[in-house]
Amino acid sequence: MKIKHLLPLIFLGLAFARVSATTVIPPTFEQLVKQAELIFQGTVTDARSVWEGEGGQRHIETYVTFNVEDSVKGQAGTSYTIRMLGGTVGDETMEVTDTPKFEVGDREILFVEHNNEQFVPLVGINHGRFHVQHDDQTGRDVVFNGEGEPVRDLTQLGRNQESAVAADVTEAISADDLKAAVHQQLGDSADHPAK
Repeated sequence: MKIKHLLPLIFLGLAFARVSATTVIPPTFEQLVKQAELIFQGTVTDARSVWEGEGGQRHIETYVTFNVEDSVKGQAGTSYTIRMLGGTVGDETMEVTDTPKFEVGDREILFVEHNNEQFVPLVGINHGRFHVQHDDQTGRDVVFNGEGEPVRDLTQLGRNQESAVAADVTEAISADDLKAAVHQQLGDSADHPAK
């Protein structure tokens, strides 16, 4: 095999190594709200993966489209699409560690930053995703973090993970509680601008 054919494979291998070695320090709730350019609640209406680039730059990207139900920060419009590195096309998969996986019908609250510029356009990668699920026991729409754990205390995010999550889904905060906390944080920021 000629060297010119090996170089693209070497570069692609290095790219995979770099992506899989990503370590993210969990952001606090204040950091999530501050860093996010856009915060919205929506439902996944489409998730499709495609090949992008040429030669050694060829890679898979996934486009996830949401029906926006509530813009909490910024203006997402009625439909919004995020682009993430990785996905599956045919029988080929490019998996990026800690990248959230979305399916049609998923209900989410997302903290978006640098869409179309970074490999996962969410603050803190998986930390910028809150899955919304209806709890039949309480009749509420409750929030789960990117690890699938019920969120109990937003003030403990990025500080004490054990205190931030609940052992029982009935202790989880609602989607409305999360959005109200964002509005509160944004109001506090407006009342106390950075010096």
